Amino acid sequence: MKSCRTLLIPALLTLSLSACLSNSPTTGEKSGVSYGDSKAVETVTTDLGSTDIQMTAEKMTESMLQTPLLQGIIRERGLLMASPVANKTSEYFDTKLITDTILTQLQKNGVRYVIAGDEMQNQVDELRRQNQTGLYDKKSTAKVGKMKGAEYRIDGSVSSIVKRNASMKDVYYKINLRLVEIESGIVEWSDEKEIRKTLTR
Repeated sequence: MKSCRTLLIPALLTLSLSACLSNSPTTGEKSGVSYGDSKAVETVTTDLGSTDIQMTAEKMTESMLQTPLLQGIIRERGLLMASPVANKTSEYFDTKLITDTILTQLQKNGVRYVIAGDEMQNQVDELRRQNQTGLYDKKSTAKVGKMKGAEYRIDGSVSSIVKRNASMKDVYYKINLRLVEIESGIVEWSDEKEIRKTLTR
């Protein structure tokens, strides 16, 4: 009788576990979430979306790389930085998506850049940790006063004009970017991207 119980308990546990597994969602079942193509055209709303960011970054990067100035910056190992792009539209979106994408593409083409002022705190905190806490070997710490200043900065703005009636909403966007020499304040390059999006009800 005891041996029967010994055999019965594992069998019951196996059946119970099988039932739990059969009731649990599997990777093959639909969950309402699916992967899409990050490069596909996004037309969910008239707001600025991923496609607009990608098109803008591609156009601006190509335009900038064609200027003799930028080719000289690449040859001379000059440094860029990106200031925040001003959002002059009535909607909220993170304009750093634009400059971050452009800087990434520029770096792939040999351009070097330094962190922007609004990102400086992390850098300062790390330098302070290495130099003031006494936790690090002085021979291996990053030295204060060695950061490099950028010679040029990218800035710009995003503006929009919205028109609507009972059956249609039309939004016109203009994205302006420019490359400014920091020392002189001279605008060495500028370009713009225009986008129009229409929603019909």
